[in-house]
Amino acid sequence: MHLARFPRLRFAHLPTPLEPMENLSRLLGGPNLWVKRDDCTGLAGGGNKTRKLEFLIADAQAKGADTIITQGAVQSNHARQTAAISARMGYDCHLLLENRTGSEDPDFLSNGNVLLDEIFGASLHDFPAGTDMNAEMQTLADSLEDQGRKPYIIPGGGSNRIGALGYANAAYELNGQCNDLGLKVDRIVHGTGSTGTQAGLIAGLTAIHSGIGVLGISVRAPKQAQEENVYRLAQETAAYIGSASALSRHDIVANSDYVGAGYGLPTDGMIEAVELTARHESILLDPVYSGKAMAGLIDLVRQGEFKAGENVVFIHTGGSQALFGYPSLFGKRETD
Repeated sequence: MHLARFPRLRFAHLPTPLEPMENLSRLLGGPNLWVKRDDCTGLAGGGNKTRKLEFLIADAQAKGADTIITQGAVQSNHARQTAAISARMGYDCHLLLENRTGSEDPDFLSNGNVLLDEIFGASLHDFPAGTDMNAEMQTLADSLEDQGRKPYIIPGGGSNRIGALGYANAAYELNGQCNDLGLKVDRIVHGTGSTGTQAGLIAGLTAIHSGIGVLGISVRAPKQAQEENVYRLAQETAAYIGSASALSRHDIVANSDYVGAGYGLPTDGMIEAVELTARHESILLDPVYSGKAMAGLIDLVRQGEFKAGENVVFIHTGGSQALFGYPSLFGKRETD
């Protein structure tokens, strides 16, 4: 797997740390839990999209773009990181934000990632839930082209075969760290949404014949739909890097039991997971992706899904900035 043949910029802080979560492991009494700190990738507070953007922005540069367009939910971590690298590289940036929760809370609509989007100078475009966001991006791109601009569209989450290269590379990075530590990993667990992280990981891990399974905890789609979406992109990514023959449909596993009422809507499990991880490991999760993914991991440990002595790596995809969009959920203090 020789990824150097693909255009790439280097602005992520890599390799990200691989750390034991000893306190949480003792508290839960199950497997040995580890965390891959992709919240520490450096760009705008870090997050998993930074890895993808190294390849996507390189592609935009190669194609002579002067404007970046992407879309996501109101508190999109991907939008924040895209706004940040656009500012650094001198691109105009348009963020199309869909209010998937229907919330009218001022903190949700203007704090957290949204505040950072504005600080980075992005142009924000607001849309209600259910909007065809891909169509809206194309409409905006057409309008900008009519004005003589050269827009580059990045899909939601940076999830296409180019963006997924970031996690094919992460698979190689993680495998090397485990080899250096003498750590036999039994499973990787992470939040899966727009599919690029899981698809890239699986394409990369199968390309190097790691033998490590990946469990995606879905934050939006039902199990079958999520797995099919991941498989489709994993196939495209594997073909792109030249390892399609190594990939099997059986490699794609998603669990959609922890979505709750919908994308971005809080669950009791998510709140517990954010607070447990903060109070026992001093690690901040986010309320949309890593919080629900950790809620799934904690519940599965309690159910006995993993054996004592197994090693499970949780990939922290970042996003704690979004906590400021949900302040009423956390840190409630008793008053006299």
